[in-house]
Amino acid sequence: MKIRSIERAGRKAGRALVLPSSIQHPDKLRRAGRRLAGQILLYFLLIGISVVFLYPILYMVVNSFKTVGDLVNPGIEWIPTTLYIGNYRRALVALDYWHSLAYTVIFTSAATLFQTISCALAGYALARHRFPMKKLWMVLIVIAFLIPSHVTLIPRYLQFFKYGLVNTPWAVLLPAALGQGVNSTIFILVFHQFFSSYPRSFDEAAQLDGANRFRVFFRVALPICSPAIIVSLLFSFVWFWNETYTAGQLMGEAQSLLPIKLSSFMELYNNAYASASSGVSQINESQNMAATLLVIAPLLLIYLVLQKRFIEGIESSGLTGE
Repeated sequence: MKIRSIERAGRKAGRALVLPSSIQHPDKLRRAGRRLAGQILLYFLLIGISVVFLYPILYMVVNSFKTVGDLVNPGIEWIPTTLYIGNYRRALVALDYWHSLAYTVIFTSAATLFQTISCALAGYALARHRFPMKKLWMVLIVIAFLIPSHVTLIPRYLQFFKYGLVNTPWAVLLPAALGQGVNSTIFILVFHQFFSSYPRSFDEAAQLDGANRFRVFFRVALPICSPAIIVSLLFSFVWFWNETYTAGQLMGEAQSLLPIKLSSFMELYNNAYASASSGVSQINESQNMAATLLVIAPLLLIYLVLQKRFIEGIESSGLTGE
């Protein structure tokens, strides 16, 4: 009412009255204030969640650079007196890091590639072709996803032992190449969803141009489903890298995989420094943290490099639950 009376008085005076924008639009000012308060609250929540997730990484990084004196000193928690890199040197020697890293990268990449190709072929066949008992195969895939992997560990071990595949890389590579396991069922369903999403006219047009089924798959279907390929490659690589239980049972400790070596790091460290002085041969928490960071460093590097493609692939694949 006050604003209207002021405007009337201005018109009667024969001149235009210009009011400040905050007086003209008080509702906009209140909405802007509420929007700013919501953004501040959102940032506080994101920072809190980030601290929860980053705390273990920060804890490992800080403790990996501590000396024995800093480790036992209750007054030193987050800032060491010096950046001591001796823990990393000893962890590199105990893990035989560079040789084990090369073997682990080659093995994990091969398993990832085999699994992605087999799951893509299976997902394409289920989505684009008709064959007998197709629905039954889909039900079996879902059932295989629901069965825990530990239930099939003993029968699988006995089967591989019968064929002489135990303590060899083929005990893990062969199931990956044939699309077996819980992880493979997830990727088959993801590829099935993608291959079912684009029109069949694309395949028919390629076939009219003389392309066979394999050429249609590689030249038409795979380029369209590139987000599913990215998701499969990244998730499969991480899962094979961190797979210590099944790989340890089937491949044994003779295989130079970094995660398996990390599980027995104390024994490896004692063997490497058995003849050293007592101050070096005694393993401590800082050396354990350094070894753990060396093992997960390749995964962190891959995530930092492919973070954007990784998030886009997850959003496009429907794994977010939307």
